[in-house]
Amino acid sequence: MTSPKPSERLDFERDVPTTGADIRALRKHRPQAGPNWLEQVTKLAAQAPDAATELRHRATFADCVTFELASPAADSSVGD
Repeated sequence: MTSPKPSERLDFERDVPTTGADIRALRKHRPQAGPNWLEQVTKLAAQAPDAATELRHRATFADCVTFELASPAADSSVGD
């Protein structure tokens, strides 16, 4: 994707004005774990019963050659 003009960094203080009332409302309405949080997690996990099995059988990179990333100091072309 290209744009005719460069993007400007988002300045949260300027671009997303937030009042104390906004912060109080967000804190009041954020999701909270209740006393039955374990039951809630169990119900969520039941929605994907094969997830644990699929994770155990997922493809891995065990047979691949290992490599290390060069440190920035070792590569003098970085930032040129």
